[in-house]
Amino acid sequence: MILRERGVDEEIVGAILSHATWNWDEYPLDRPLRRALFAVDELCGFVTAVAYVRPERLAGLGAASVRKKMKQKSFAAAVRREDIERGAVLLELPLDEHITHVITAMQGIAADLGLA
Repeated sequence: MILRERGVDEEIVGAILSHATWNWDEYPLDRPLRRALFAVDELCGFVTAVAYVRPERLAGLGAASVRKKMKQKSFAAAVRREDIERGAVLLELPLDEHITHVITAMQGIAADLGLA
């Protein structure tokens, strides 16, 4: 409602509303922007959690390290691994490639994220 009042494009509003699973009836993942936002949301949070437990943070982080942490159910337990995997499927990417894209993007702004 606030975004609409401020004149934000409906495509952006719909993408934001679609990234929550409870809203898929009204805002399905039927557009590239909606799929992309869903695909990176949980993964960015998970990569951040992985970076926080590494002395070098995002530097040198690879998909294999993220996948290893994904197998540890107690690590960042609130992050839904199935959403991360579904995101890769929605983008039609192998999971490791999807993870690598997200890590690379985050590394580009690591200082802004406090993960340098």
